[in-house]
Amino acid sequence: MKAPQDVFAEYLANENLKMTPQRRIILDTLLKQDDHLSSEELYARVKKRDGSIGQATVYRTLKLLSDSGLVEPLDFADGVTRYEASYGKDHHDHLICERCGRNIEIVDETIERRQEQLAKEHGFTLLRHKMYLYGICPDCRKK
Repeated sequence: MKAPQDVFAEYLANENLKMTPQRRIILDTLLKQDDHLSSEELYARVKKRDGSIGQATVYRTLKLLSDSGLVEPLDFADGVTRYEASYGKDHHDHLICERCGRNIEIVDETIERRQEQLAKEHGFTLLRHKMYLYGICPDCRKK
């Protein structure tokens, strides 16, 4: 498997774009995160590493990273798009608390098989999918 930096550099070259130092810092910063970051949160972390990188550069680079398949935008139904590194990672779904925003990544082979079965039953060739389950977490239910 190729390194994410190599995948991104190849994607950029195919788009007649260059791997700039700013793009590399943004990619490296995102790859080091375990959580789901908004563009603003990523920008704040990038800014600590290199104060010359502007917010517009982060936005444009996130779009390129998404288009290249290295990161995935996430919609937790709170009006904020978040991003997570997806290249080389196993597929997972999300449980999301509608009160506090807590999210838990879940992997369930039964659900995955059922989704594939449903697609097949309806004549679909499944290419990709996202599943978000919304509810109230145990901590919020106690309040």
